[in-house]
Amino acid sequence: MNEQEITTKEQNESSEPVIEEPAAEEAEPAETPEPEAPEAEEESAEPEEDAAAKIADLEAQVAKLKNAYAMAYADTENTRKRLTREYESGMKYHIQSFALEILPVLDNCERALALKPEDSNDENYRKAFEMVFRQLSAALKKEGVEEIEALDQDFDPNWMQAMMTEQVEGTEPGKVIAVLQKGYRLKDRLLRAAMVKVSE
Repeated sequence: MNEQEITTKEQNESSEPVIEEPAAEEAEPAETPEPEAPEAEEESAEPEEDAAAKIADLEAQVAKLKNAYAMAYADTENTRKRLTREYESGMKYHIQSFALEILPVLDNCERALALKPEDSNDENYRKAFEMVFRQLSAALKKEGVEEIEALDQDFDPNWMQAMMTEQVEGTEPGKVIAVLQKGYRLKDRLLRAAMVKVSE
C-alpha cells in the first residue's frame, strides 16, 4: 500500500462523525425555604398601636369635655340660684325704700293725734288724721311693715337703740321704760330701730 492510499484511508476515518454523549445535567440545588420576615407582624402591630393611641386621645378629649361641661353646669346653677335669691329678696323687700320715706309721715300723724282738740273743728281734723293714719298703717302692715314692740320689754340691741338710761325703783335693769321714737321692721329685716330709754 502506497502513501497515497494510507493518507486517503486516514482522511476517511477522520471524516466519520463523532457522537458526543450528552453531559449529565447538573442537579439544581434544592431551594431552602427562607424564614418569613417579621415585617408582616410589625405592619399589623403598627395599626393596633395607632388605634390605641387614637382611643387614648379621644378618651382624654371626652374627659376634658365632661369636666368643662360640669364646670359650665355648676356656674349656670350658681348663677340661677343667685338670681333666684336676688329676685325673691327684691320681691320680699321691694317696699323698703318707700316704707322708709313713709315712716316720718306716720310719726307726724301720731304727733297730731296726741294733741287734744280745743274745739269741734280741731276734733274733725283729728278724726281725718286718724283715718289717714289707720289706712296708711294698714297698707304698710299688709306689705310686712310692723311696729317693734319695745315698751316694758327687755332691751334688744338688734331692734332697739338706747338713747338714755335711768334708774327706776322697782324696775329690773335692762327694761325699756320709755319709747322716744317707734321702731319698725319689714318682715324679718330691721327697717328702723326703736329709740328707747332703758332702766339701769
